[in-house]
Amino acid sequence: MKKFKSILFVICLMFLTNGCLLFHSVEYVITPVDGTSGTAILTVEDIKSDAINSTELNEDKKNLFDFMYKSDEFVNQMKGEGKAIKSRELIVDDGKLIGKIVFDFDDIQIVEGIIYEAPFYYLTLSPADSILSTNGEIIKSDMHKRIIWDNSIKVLKFKMFSDKIEEQSLLGMAQYYKSE
Repeated sequence: MKKFKSILFVICLMFLTNGCLLFHSVEYVITPVDGTSGTAILTVEDIKSDAINSTELNEDKKNLFDFMYKSDEFVNQMKGEGKAIKSRELIVDDGKLIGKIVFDFDDIQIVEGIIYEAPFYYLTLSPADSILSTNGEIIKSDMHKRIIWDNSIKVLKFKMFSDKIEEQSLLGMAQYYKSE
């Protein structure tokens, strides 16, 4: 959970606002091409805001809908991090806003720190992180959790719990999304 809380922290810092966008879970579907490059699909489920006033809420809406969803600046920023965005979309499903980004990468380590050491891929997480699902093997120790995939698996998948958004007073962002 620490790794995914750090993602959330970076998102909040990136926008320099008092409000923050939170989500229930994050899922990756990664298709390596030659061991280290490939394509990833990142899906975040149930996007919400912890804004406590209309100014913070307006900033969260602007950051989500105008910056992350529509702007070239966001695409350029992600490219600078080694993520070449191919597509991005927002979907409302059962009253919840879901964000999906597809990106290419040249170094699989930029995808949450996944390491490739032939013939294995592995992702190391803190013991507190909650793995909801994976098609890899989970190995636990006192020091960390690790998901391991051998290279016979052509698509690497994992889904992580991000935050207990049900227990907080948050605003669902689906109500503010206007599909085009």
